[in-house]
Amino acid sequence: MSEANTAVSSVDILYMTRAIKLAQKGVGRTHPNPRVGAVVVNHDKIVGEGWHHKAGEAHAEVNALKDAGEQAVGATIYVTLEPCAGHGRTPPCTESILKAGITRVVFASADPNPCMSGGSVLLKDKGLEVLGGVMREEADALNVAFFHYLATGLPYVIAKAAISLDGKLATRNRDSQWITGSAARKHAHQIRAMSDAIVVGVGTLQGDNPSLTVRDARLKGAHPLRVVIAKQTPDFSSDYKLLNDEAPSRMYVYDASNYHTTLWQEAGMDVVEVRDLQAVLKHLAEDGYLQVMLEGGGQLHAAFLEHQYANELLLYQAPLLIGGTEAVNFWHGLGVAYMSDVIHLQDVQRRKLGDDVMIRGKLIYPAKS
Repeated sequence: MSEANTAVSSVDILYMTRAIKLAQKGVGRTHPNPRVGAVVVNHDKIVGEGWHHKAGEAHAEVNALKDAGEQAVGATIYVTLEPCAGHGRTPPCTESILKAGITRVVFASADPNPCMSGGSVLLKDKGLEVLGGVMREEADALNVAFFHYLATGLPYVIAKAAISLDGKLATRNRDSQWITGSAARKHAHQIRAMSDAIVVGVGTLQGDNPSLTVRDARLKGAHPLRVVIAKQTPDFSSDYKLLNDEAPSRMYVYDASNYHTTLWQEAGMDVVEVRDLQAVLKHLAEDGYLQVMLEGGGQLHAAFLEHQYANELLLYQAPLLIGGTEAVNFWHGLGVAYMSDVIHLQDVQRRKLGDDVMIRGKLIYPAKS
């Protein structure tokens, strides 16, 4: 594979920027596939554009080449992910590139999928000029969850919470609506729309009866899978909003032996019995849900942090105090014993949203002993 070097021109950057913008159209739509955009350029003119719309449908390169038609002959194709060389639900993109008469291929991210990688080598062997790694960092950011899954077999988890200045999720009476203002809630729905699944604990289900849907109609894409995790199947009630048909719902239960399980299933809930939290995450990933938004409550946040399953933290902190030892904490339980065991945030972003502050960063855990 050719890596980005002095051969990268301002023109390459210009067209790759456009390809990345096209790839962003697939956010919230392509799981379990990566988000990919492509641009075909001939004689310094864009003659074709495309992006991957949905798993099972044509890849970005194929869509861009179709858009270009005969103008693809002798052209350069810019693509945000190395063209695939393997046959999955669709034929290899390398075949389409060769048939179209493309002479130069510029890509951003290398494909880490062993079943699909190798496209750059194949194309070079066929005599095409290939340049890789152009705007790789920006393109990689589009597919963090996809790359994480290939490396670990687990979904990428964003732990999200709305908290007070003193780190509370709710009052002692479990009242939490609303800690943050409308701007922060709107931003949270944007992240929901980019996620494949939203996960809460049974306490949140019973206390808040949430809808767990994307309420901003302007946000594109299907509603994420709504997920509840419980030790035992909770008491059934037809009043739960997760039973409506706005979005698919699933319940993971460590012990599904009580009679309420059948009631939930008859009402349309997908109930899956698992042995532990890791099994939940593996099942989600294997089912194609690669980016998960964890929305609490405190016990579930604690479990994800203590088992090092959360990859990113997204906090919305409101300028208010709740107080009290009986209020609901973001990190339920004892927490760490020593400063050497604390969890750090890396690449921290801060943004003011109305009166609230968004704090976001990658979770860095201490080494396991």
